[in-house]
Amino acid sequence: MKNQKDQNSSSLSSSSPSLTTKLLNAQYHHFLNLLSYSLILCCGIIIGILLHSSLQDFSSTSSLSIQRISQLFLVTSLPPPPPPPSPPSELELDGLERFIKPPEKLMHDMEDEELLWRASMAPKIKNYPFPRTPKVAFMFMTKGHLPLARLWERFFRGHEHLFTIYVHSYPSYNQSDPEDSVFHGRHIPSKRVDWGYVNMVEAEQRLLANALLDISNERFVLLSESCIPLFNFTTVYSYLINSTQTHVESYDQLGGVGRGRYSPLMQPHVQLHHWRKGSQWFEMDRAMALEIISDRIYWPLFYSYCHHGCYADEHYIPTLLNIKSSLNRRNSNRTLTWVDWSKGGPHPNRFIRHEVTAEFMENLRSGGDCLYNGEETNICYLFARKFLPTALDRLLRLSRTVLYF
Repeated sequence: MKNQKDQNSSSLSSSSPSLTTKLLNAQYHHFLNLLSYSLILCCGIIIGILLHSSLQDFSSTSSLSIQRISQLFLVTSLPPPPPPPSPPSELELDGLERFIKPPEKLMHDMEDEELLWRASMAPKIKNYPFPRTPKVAFMFMTKGHLPLARLWERFFRGHEHLFTIYVHSYPSYNQSDPEDSVFHGRHIPSKRVDWGYVNMVEAEQRLLANALLDISNERFVLLSESCIPLFNFTTVYSYLINSTQTHVESYDQLGGVGRGRYSPLMQPHVQLHHWRKGSQWFEMDRAMALEIISDRIYWPLFYSYCHHGCYADEHYIPTLLNIKSSLNRRNSNRTLTWVDWSKGGPHPNRFIRHEVTAEFMENLRSGGDCLYNGEETNICYLFARKFLPTALDRLLRLSRTVLYF
């Protein structure tokens, strides 16, 4: 019994360390597991943070790339934007100035229809709300160079603020006048003109329309390349600006060169009793010029039916004035340009050097008898034609002693 108890005691003694060891081992393994889990958790958290940051960067980069791609697509698929508006010019800022300042350059790209429409605009109020010095528009119809330009240069000298010049030449003429010439840059866009055809009147309308664009122009004179002035500029300017009448020749002429040119196809607007004839070389005021370029009733009839010896330049304006009584009442029915028809034929007499004398010029200046503003006067002509280039030197010499310029 005693031996059995000793054996049991010995067995319990030997098993106690073994149990303690097991308990310690179990706790150690539990700690290791807890530490492992903690490390795994920390690593997971760190990895999660890093992945989150990476995903944000990737998302931002992807979004930017997509945005750039979409912008590129839009740029290539949509039309380019219009250019930014140019800053307002000085004329646009000045308000009224843009309407009253004349065009700096006479050459433009307007077609005749556009030009006539633009020039036909006129204010209803007659009083100008700004200082206005009335000018005379000298409109030259030429083939090319003005052969008597030197005489006209002397005539215009010193009066630049009182006149404007417009030259209608053949379109093929491409020479330019010297920069110090009053004719430099004064050619308007022109078209072909044939003697005796309706395009002669179109050239007149073109000259009037371009001159009307300058609101300072009050009187309008049509001249040819063979015309000369008979008085100095001061006299001519005063005569025209102070006149209460226009100067367009208009009369009724029987026979083949008068009523015989009328076409019944112009009825009912133009009747035979309306038909008039007159010199092509006119002088008129602004109101009459506006009526001529704005006419859409009578001019189409002349354009269509005044051919083959009708000579629209001799009949259209005189007939129009006779129809429009308001214009006819203010017209003197005479021209201011002297011409010699004494030798007959389709063209007037031409004058060469030896025919131009002081006595001849004096007779042209004061050999008439007419009315000016209702009173009698012997100054009936301010201009004369047809003078050839060979007469230029003689005219220049007489301009100082007879013409006084």
